[in-house]
Amino acid sequence: MDTATWLITGTSSGLGYALAEHVLQQGDQVVLGARTLEPMAALIARYPQTGLSVTLDVTDPGQRIDAIRQAEERFGAIDVLVNNAGIDFIGAIEEQEEEDYRAQFEVNFFAAAAMLRGVLPGMRERGRGTIVNISSMDGIASLPVNGWYASSKFALEGLTEALWQEIEPIGLRALLVEPGSFRTGIETRTKFSGPIIDAYAATSGAFREMMKTVTPDMFPGDPVRGAAAIYQVVNSNEARHWVILGSDAHRRIGVKLDMQRAEYDAGRELAFSTDYPGQTGPTVL
Repeated sequence: MDTATWLITGTSSGLGYALAEHVLQQGDQVVLGARTLEPMAALIARYPQTGLSVTLDVTDPGQRIDAIRQAEERFGAIDVLVNNAGIDFIGAIEEQEEEDYRAQFEVNFFAAAAMLRGVLPGMRERGRGTIVNISSMDGIASLPVNGWYASSKFALEGLTEALWQEIEPIGLRALLVEPGSFRTGIETRTKFSGPIIDAYAATSGAFREMMKTVTPDMFPGDPVRGAAAIYQVVNSNEARHWVILGSDAHRRIGVKLDMQRAEYDAGRELAFSTDYPGQTGPTVL
C-alpha cells in the first residue's frame, strides 16, 4: 500500500495510542480521535505534518461527522478506519446497572457501526478502503462477570462478519482484531457496576477479590507489538478476517472452538431430525 491515511478512535492510551504511533513511524498519515487531546499532544508535535488529533467522543454524532470531515479535508481521504474506542464495566449480569451496560453497547457497538457507516461512502466511491474493528477475546469466548462487555463485542463480531461479505465484492476490506489481556493500564480504568449480590460470590465476588491484587505483569500482551501486528495485517495481501493477538487470547479462543466443535458434532442427529420429512431440495441459505 502507498502512503495511507488512518482514522483511529480511542487513541489517548493503550493499543490505540500504540497503533497511532506505529503507523506514524511508518510514514503514513493518522487522524487520532479521543475525548481529550492532551495525551496525544507530544506525539502530534513529533509528526506535525502527518498527524492530526481531533476531539472525538464516539457516542456524539456531531463529533463523529466532524472527525471524518477534518480527516478528509486535511488528508483527502480515509483509507483505514480503526474502531478502537471501548469501555468495560464488570460484574454479574444481574448486578450491573442498566445505565452502564447500555453505555458499553453505545461505545463498543453502536458508535463503531456509525463510524464505519460514515466512512463507507467515500471508500465505495474510491473503490478502496479497510475497516478494522477491535473486538476482544471476549467477543468469541465470553466469561462470567464480563457478560455485558462480551455481548457488545459479540455484536460487533456479527456485524463485521456480515460487513466483509457485503464490501469485499466491491473492493473493500473489513476485519476483526481479538486482543487478549494487553498491558494498557485497563486494570486501573475498569470499574464494577451495581450492588454486590451475595449469590454470585463464587464468580463476581471472586473476581472482585482478584482485582485487588492485579498487577501489570499479569497482562501478557505488549501494545507496541500488537500495533505492529495490526499494521502488518492491514498492509498484507493475505485475506484475514479474524486476527487473534496474544497467547492468552489464542488459548481461550481455542478452548471455545473445541467446545463448540464437540457440541456441533454431537448435535448433528438432533439438528437433522427437526427438518420436514423428505426435505432434499434447495434451501434459502
